[in-house]
Amino acid sequence: MGSEIWCTLGPASLNDRVIHRLEELGVSLFRLNLSHTRIELLEGILDFIQSRTSVPISLDTEGAQVRTAELAAGRIVVREGAAVRVHHEPVPGDEAALNLNPHGIAKQLRVGDLLKIDAEVLTQVIGLESDGVVMRVLHGGEIGQNKAVTVLERELDLPAMTEKDRRALVIGMQKGVGHVALSFANRAADVDEIRALVAPHVRLTSKIECLNGLRNLAEIAERSDALLIDRGDLSRQVGIEKIPTLQKDIIAVGRNVGRGVYVATNLLESMVVSPNPTRAEVNDSLNTLMDGATGLVLAAETAIGAHPVAAVQMLRRIIREYEEQRRLRSAPPATTLAGRHGDLLDDRDAGCVDRRSLASLRTLRVADADLVDCAQLAHGAYAPLAGFMGSKELESVLDKNRLLDGSPWTLPILLRLPEAALAGVSAGDRVALSGPAGDAVATLDVSEIYSFDLAELAHKWFGTTSDEHPGVAALCQGGDRFVAGRVALVETLLWPHGPFALSPGQIRAIFAQKGWSKVVGLHAEHASPRLHEYVRILDLQGVHADGMYVGLGVPPQEADDRAPTGRLLLGASVMQPRHGGPREAVFNALCYKNLGCSHFVVERSYRRIDGFHEDARTRELFENLGDLGIAPIFVDF
Repeated sequence: MGSEIWCTLGPASLNDRVIHRLEELGVSLFRLNLSHTRIELLEGILDFIQSRTSVPISLDTEGAQVRTAELAAGRIVVREGAAVRVHHEPVPGDEAALNLNPHGIAKQLRVGDLLKIDAEVLTQVIGLESDGVVMRVLHGGEIGQNKAVTVLERELDLPAMTEKDRRALVIGMQKGVGHVALSFANRAADVDEIRALVAPHVRLTSKIECLNGLRNLAEIAERSDALLIDRGDLSRQVGIEKIPTLQKDIIAVGRNVGRGVYVATNLLESMVVSPNPTRAEVNDSLNTLMDGATGLVLAAETAIGAHPVAAVQMLRRIIREYEEQRRLRSAPPATTLAGRHGDLLDDRDAGCVDRRSLASLRTLRVADADLVDCAQLAHGAYAPLAGFMGSKELESVLDKNRLLDGSPWTLPILLRLPEAALAGVSAGDRVALSGPAGDAVATLDVSEIYSFDLAELAHKWFGTTSDEHPGVAALCQGGDRFVAGRVALVETLLWPHGPFALSPGQIRAIFAQKGWSKVVGLHAEHASPRLHEYVRILDLQGVHADGMYVGLGVPPQEADDRAPTGRLLLGASVMQPRHGGPREAVFNALCYKNLGCSHFVVERSYRRIDGFHEDARTRELFENLGDLGIAPIFVDF
């Protein structure tokens, strides 16, 4: 069987001529998107299509998705820095106050959540009130009604289907519809739920367009008749650069269990307005077939586009070319499939630990500073470290300023515990880590328990054993027993500065939304009145950066009234002082590299401790380590 073409019908194609022409061109399936179809019109639309063609029809559910509710003016514009409230009860909907659907979903939002709205606007939850949620706008723009809202880095608890979906399925079954697509399939149970509502002969396609869908891909594929990759919605949850690799992986999973995989979104997007596609679109469509896709899916091109028939004609020509080349080569083209989804599915963030298993674990109480390190390790701020250092790693860092794999690294990341607390714990154990409240916050897979001479550690780390050095004084207050191992979070930590403490993933998402690729990082302990002066660094030394991220040791709202907008992003830093002098300067630069920065500001006296460190040593250490992947900018304010 040759490659298939599926088309979404809409205002541009719901007429006799287009439906007839698309059937002539061999379209295999017509889709109706319930997100854009009024339920009271559905029965009439089905009658209209079925009376004019024998091509099967699929009902695409709205599914588990958050969307904006109705707006009084249809669209609004929100500006960076503005406050917007999401109300739990209905409001007219304007620049200051709006609702989200499904009703009540805003109650699941947490302080610190980043929300991407209508593809352009980025907001962050900064307050929870009895009647709604307060957000600050990080990146402004236009918002329309019934537009997608994505909570970055986590999933909300949403039902598999809306009430409208259920009503539509009843109508569809009465009209003999033979195909249904489950939007935003999260887990196998979602597939089972919709199966129970449709006739046994109905073919069910699960749409892969969210993180849970990726995590549970294998079980979803087993329960479904086919998979559909919606690259548009998927790219709202993962970096767009990941989409090509994810497409290959999803296709591979589907083929391994004998399921067809279809690919949608932006195949011929320019043909919504233009009679011809771009060369990039043709190349993308052909390569999608070469990846092993069963078929190609047109959405906006045929639903609202100016050239629906021409778009299908173009896909037919691309398919013909692909099948001819395949015949000539006598074998399917190589696909170069990637392995797992890397950091997308191998994260160590909150929610990755099975809470039911915690009751059986030994719990070790640690300091608040250790819990901060756990969170930074889990969020990737200390990448490539995944846990606390072992003895060999520590020696390599102290002696060579490098990890065992050769990566530049200058500061020890250690977990020190009293010997009595470690009684009965050994390598290979999994333990829970708790703070003062006693609740488990993280787990640690113990790889080593070791001792290290504190005088030697102090001398190599701080360059002195004098207890007048604050780092040495703190080091000598505890014992010499250290625990190494990989960490994972059980609960998201509530940072001292609340929502202003952004994770590396959130910061990178903000940079991407703002279109920043060259970003200067600056670490400041205080809300300096010189924020306007900092921005001048963007154009110093030929950097010409897009923007600057300033990590402050105080809540950024204290500096907001002085902060220039447009090129400056403020966040609360949770980088705790370690009194490491030049080593700490390099360490902070590497952490800001993990945040997405390309440059890092190093002031002349940065992290200097008078009487112990010379300013020149910092520059020497940067130079001796070579290319770190982040360029230091040495300044003297």
